[in-house]
Amino acid sequence: MMEGKNNWLAELQSPDLKLRTVAAERLCQAGRDASDAAVDLVRACGDDEAVSNWAVAALEELGTPPVSAVESLTALASAKKSLVAYWAATLLGRLGPDATESQGKLASVLMTSQETAVQERIAWALGKIGVTSDEALKALSQVAKGDDSRLSRLAQEALEQTKK
Repeated sequence: MMEGKNNWLAELQSPDLKLRTVAAERLCQAGRDASDAAVDLVRACGDDEAVSNWAVAALEELGTPPVSAVESLTALASAKKSLVAYWAATLLGRLGPDATESQGKLASVLMTSQETAVQERIAWALGKIGVTSDEALKALSQVAKGDDSRLSRLAQEALEQTKK
């Protein structure tokens, strides 16, 4: 399995679309065993639609990524492609308190993103991580007072989780 997974990771970077698509599909079929491919799969969400669809399917089944992925996922949370940012935030949220160092970046993206789905996912993720930074508290407090009812509720829930 490990050798195949390493090949799939390499193929996910291939200039050949068909190889990238097959690699994403194989990683999807690997389920939780593909957790060390988390960052590569998040990046693949910004690829061609076929690759992206398989990458999303793989991420849905992936579970919690390794803690070693926090730094890369934090960087991807501000990606221009909203699906990449959304999944980076999702995986950071799945890491919970292990992703504490990502709070500042997530707070910044929460305040600047034009994508509601990304903002909602970041608010959710901050609640799962547990907010300890002033920057994240301020961002969530501001968003909680906003006009978007779902985003406001998610931000409020994240703030309430912090108080527990």
